[in-house]
Amino acid sequence: ALETFARVRTLVLDKTGTLTIGRPVLQAVRPVKGYSEEDLLRMAAAAEERSNHPLAHAVVDSARARAIKWEPAEEVVVIPGRGVAARVEDYNCLLGNEALFQESAIRFPDSIPPVKPGVTRLWIELDYQSIGCFDARDSLRPDASGAVAALRQRGLRVIMLTGDSAAASAPIANQAGIAEIEAGLDPSGKLARIRALQQQGLRVAMVGDGINDAAALAQADAGISMGSGADLAQEAGDVLLLRAQPSALIAAIDLAKSTVAIMRQNLMWAAGYNLVGIPLAAGVLYPAFHILLSPWVASAAMAMSSVSVLANSLRLRG
Repeated sequence: ALETFARVRTLVLDKTGTLTIGRPVLQAVRPVKGYSEEDLLRMAAAAEERSNHPLAHAVVDSARARAIKWEPAEEVVVIPGRGVAARVEDYNCLLGNEALFQESAIRFPDSIPPVKPGVTRLWIELDYQSIGCFDARDSLRPDASGAVAALRQRGLRVIMLTGDSAAASAPIANQAGIAEIEAGLDPSGKLARIRALQQQGLRVAMVGDGINDAAALAQADAGISMGSGADLAQEAGDVLLLRAQPSALIAAIDLAKSTVAIMRQNLMWAAGYNLVGIPLAAGVLYPAFHILLSPWVASAAMAMSSVSVLANSLRLRG
């Protein structure tokens, strides 16, 4: 994994939880006429209560902050990269992004204003009728822009792939200094994009933290999981960053390159030692100079060879 990671030239980053903190905060609850904010939060919290998605946490936390009570949802089904469906208070409830509502042919209410840049919108419907939406905003990790700049200085091409909308993703990409961005991708879309890059002959590393990133992490030449992410993403990756910070990527890349360099040095030393030591031990100098390698000298030389390799490897601790 370290050898592969040291050779990658294209780095693909997920947005939520990787570049951003991954704890979006609800900024607005927008119900349609006939429903209140409490109605939307109560039903959404019931459907999202058991979800690990950051938006689900934002909804549930907001409902709890308002001391709203709800009945547990039934028949909860997660739709990867889209949202969740459930039976809530005897209604068929659907929560998800704009793509999910378009695929389900659900009409968007005219009374709700367009989404603002940098805001992620979560729609909710009951029995195929939209009853409103939630607007949430996530924050860029403090070290993200510096990490992206350092990655580019190391010659890496940096791309953002996200399931979020272009309107929500573009400001984050701009703040982070990422020019290439593809939004609105479900898990299969991320996987297809990784494969397309590989088909161009590129060695690709994927960095992610969510269940939606697991397939792309497994497909990438080097999958890098954030330590704060979902268990499935951690299992799918080849490298696990214990610090959930983009700056840890720089340390990981530098460590990988240093490790490969040390391995090459050790192989060269071992090969050179054996090229010289074995003929000497076999008596190559005896016919001309009557010199034989004493067994204790050969043993000491063998031990010193191992010590030198170990000592050289221990330099990585610094």
